[in-house]
Amino acid sequence: MSQLPLERITIEPQSQCRACVVWLHGLGDSGAGFAPVVPLLGLPDELGVRFIFPHAPSMPVTINQGYVMPAWYDIKGMEVDNRADMAGVLASELAITALIEEQIASGVPSDKIVLAGFSQGGVMSLFTGLRFSKRLAGIMALSCYLPTGNALPDNLSDANRDTPLLQQHGEQDEVVPLALGHSAFELISKAGYQTQWQTYPMGHSVLPNQLQEIGQWLKARLSE
Repeated sequence: MSQLPLERITIEPQSQCRACVVWLHGLGDSGAGFAPVVPLLGLPDELGVRFIFPHAPSMPVTINQGYVMPAWYDIKGMEVDNRADMAGVLASELAITALIEEQIASGVPSDKIVLAGFSQGGVMSLFTGLRFSKRLAGIMALSCYLPTGNALPDNLSDANRDTPLLQQHGEQDEVVPLALGHSAFELISKAGYQTQWQTYPMGHSVLPNQLQEIGQWLKARLSE
């Protein structure tokens, strides 16, 4: 069954577009939640970075009493191996992959595209990025975990074996426990990926100094 393209907020660069960051929001949010961070990242105009903030479709979410809200997948329970509804994860992966391919078709090389996300969006950035068939510039995963629990996803792509990853987490995260994020980092690190782990004195959120460091990381990835 064909999927409609993801609706999104797009912020074009001042100069010619040479690179792209696709940034996925968390549960119950929308692309508008992170769109205001762009100026705070401090990226130079000459990098020509287009930012895309897609909106997740709305669906009933089991752990929220079945309320319908924007979500990349249903969350069925709090157990690490039964948290993410994998059918929903795979459906969202298809939509996110199609969005990335759309950017490639528009003239942005895949190795100038960073896939980023927060919370559920970070789960999707890890899962989709590690399995994506073309080399990406980087994969950023904030305050999240692997949807496959205590195992790496199947069908990992050789194209992104050496792609730099950035994993960040709040030390007092009350929504996604720090241990879940660190477990994902350990699995990815032990598999030989170039991943970086950073923690911050915060809950399930993003801090201004964290955004400055993300900006530096993005600049390094997209300047190469």
